Amino acid sequence: MKSDYVILVDEADNEIGVEEKLKAHLKGDLHRAISVFIFNSENKMLLQKRAETKYHSGGLWTNTCCSHPMVGENTGNAAKRRLREEMGIDCDSLKFIFHFIYKAQLDNNLIEHELDHVFIAKSDVKPLPDPDEVSDWKYASFEEIEQDLKLNPNNYSHWFKLILKRVKTLAQENHLI
Repeated sequence: MKSDYVILVDEADNEIGVEEKLKAHLKGDLHRAISVFIFNSENKMLLQKRAETKYHSGGLWTNTCCSHPMVGENTGNAAKRRLREEMGIDCDSLKFIFHFIYKAQLDNNLIEHELDHVFIAKSDVKPLPDPDEVSDWKYASFEEIEQDLKLNPNNYSHWFKLILKRVKTLAQENHLI
């Protein structure tokens, strides 16, 4: 099955079906997702600015990589694959740290309802992003991100704002920052 499908899940992350990605986002179906946070040796997070042409949240800053596993693909492999496809980074040290469910009304009358699996890693590999996915990237400290979030909250994706504090705590606990 092609990658334009998402895996529908229940709140316990049991697979209950598949749906076309756009239809799932129009209906607000709960589906599986992945989010990746990469930190460099200066303890700064790699952020990406989503391409303006993305079907939702275009032009917003967010974590290093965010996407959906393909049907039949586990979340760890999806995180590695999408990190390579979106940011041009190969990273074998990705570590799963938690998952959470959120639901948010987005632009274009879309609803993001995801069970998001969050991964972190340390890497100094220079990003080579796919311009169809990413329009810009930068490294920033948590302090810089938190300050900019206070001043410009509408410049960041909804899910990024929801999980930033928890990622910071777990990155500290895992000695990544």
